[in-house]
Amino acid sequence: MADQGSGVPGEAARRLYLAVLAEGGRIPATGISAADSAARDELVRIGLLMENPLDDAYFAVSPRAVAERIGARLRSSATRLLLEAEELPTVLDGLARAYDSVRKPPVDPLAPVVLEGGERIRHRVAELVSECRHELLTAQPGPRQPETMTLARRQDLELVRRGASLRALYQPVVLGEPATVDYAVAITEHGGEVRVLDEPFQRMIIIDRAVAVVPAADDHSRAAFLTDPAVLSFLLAVHERDWARADAVRWSAPKARTTTHSAPDRVGRLLAAGLTQRAVATRLGLGERTVAGHIARLRARYGAQTLFQLGWLMRGEGRDGE
Repeated sequence: MADQGSGVPGEAARRLYLAVLAEGGRIPATGISAADSAARDELVRIGLLMENPLDDAYFAVSPRAVAERIGARLRSSATRLLLEAEELPTVLDGLARAYDSVRKPPVDPLAPVVLEGGERIRHRVAELVSECRHELLTAQPGPRQPETMTLARRQDLELVRRGASLRALYQPVVLGEPATVDYAVAITEHGGEVRVLDEPFQRMIIIDRAVAVVPAADDHSRAAFLTDPAVLSFLLAVHERDWARADAVRWSAPKARTTTHSAPDRVGRLLAAGLTQRAVATRLGLGERTVAGHIARLRARYGAQTLFQLGWLMRGEGRDGE
């Protein structure tokens, strides 16, 4: 379909114009059927057809003349839009200064800012996400509320569409939550990444590696906004560690929303590579008790009596060590 503001006639309008030319470039108004009335109006608007009320007819206008006139108008519009784009920051400067004045910085620019109340926290996070230009990292353990995911989807889709990267970390419980799955499908289709980690991890949001948001109360009624470089460096390392251990998910396959590797599978691959239980725990950053639980489940699955036998059986399946 042609752009109604471009001056390019649509298919129906082209056919009618050719029909008028076939009649010698002039056609009585009564010669245009009701079905062609929209195409006639389009040609009149563009200027390829002109009405002659004295003769109750329409006659064709040279496309070259129309192209010259419309081209000049479009070039003028483009120039005007470019000038408006250049002037926009100056025009909005007063509003930007007023916006900045509302958010008074603390006396110590590196001191944490603690906000209380869900509404205030969500509002500040939304502001920071709207200003994010490069990268958004999130880690959200536990189940997610549908209304929370609706808000996150709207904010995060806008972010990835403007070119920022996004990496979101959840726990496997979200695989059974339609709202969270829909969020993940939409985000990953636009270039974002969403993984699941079947381990405990800390809730956090990191914006442009410049501001981190972490809970300041067990019930999440308070949140701390952190800008200290040392604290940010620590939290970034924690997120990177958790992200590296997390599993990718086939979010776009409705019947195949399974992780590529579960935690027991990762333990098994390392055992098959010859690592000891303690070495596996160190490599994955897990407690030895947690690793022992995974090993017990693997031994039951494979019918193995010893760690050596378990590693041998898993190696026989072609599993490679990490």
